[in-house]
Amino acid sequence: MEADIKRLQGLWRQVRFEENGIVDPIDTHGSPDAVMTIAGETFHVAIPGSETLIEGKFNIDSSASPKCIDWIDSIGSDAGKKLPAIYTLGDDVFEFAAADAEMQRPQDFTGGSGITIRGFVRI
Repeated sequence: MEADIKRLQGLWRQVRFEENGIVDPIDTHGSPDAVMTIAGETFHVAIPGSETLIEGKFNIDSSASPKCIDWIDSIGSDAGKKLPAIYTLGDDVFEFAAADAEMQRPQDFTGGSGITIRGFVRI
């Protein structure tokens, strides 16, 4: 298993959200209380004790610059679509910027139309 995939394993609490250039809009796939669980190359996001908000699988390329991650939701309006993204990963911090399915992969974390940025801390 690739080193970054190993480092991603476990529980992450969302601490940052920006969509289409708007900080903290109404969020149907997460919230400040949401916990993302990464197991292998799958993810699951839920508010503890509540229903699943989103889940699916991902793949990464940590050799790219910037590092790349592709999210593929298994439920919701983006189910089955590949959402191209970039990411940064520290010991206890994970952040990604994802483009809508029909867009090119972001090259930085400036955000804007069609870009979703999420930040997490390990719990």
